[in-house]
Amino acid sequence: MGQCRIGRRPDGENRRTAMSSTHEHVADHAFLSDMYEDGYFPDHLVDKGRAILVRLCERIEAGQPSDLAALYQLTEAATEEFNALGAEFEAAGSEIETVAREAIAEDFWFVASAYGFAEADREELIAARDW
Repeated sequence: MGQCRIGRRPDGENRRTAMSSTHEHVADHAFLSDMYEDGYFPDHLVDKGRAILVRLCERIEAGQPSDLAALYQLTEAATEEFNALGAEFEAAGSEIETVAREAIAEDFWFVASAYGFAEADREELIAARDW
């Protein structure tokens, strides 16, 4: 289990993230691609959002949640990180608005599904959001 490309940027930049992944399709997933493609969102802040999702994957792989309640605890913590990141977007003249909300929510569901929780409620995964 070496390093993988979890959270690579859609612009082809091959940043490797130190994380052991047993899920090849997760390792190759380009998180938040819609946000990277939209100039409204500063890439350095989208990078921080991608890092939140990578940490969520790491926590899932390390803790191996046994049920949805355990998964929701992990996604709640990640959602709180996005809540805090919202202030940085605002300071940069951007915000976590419709495109961002949809991209983030879709990637939360992608992660849940990739780790065996396809039945997870999309809204419950990000229930703690304030964006």
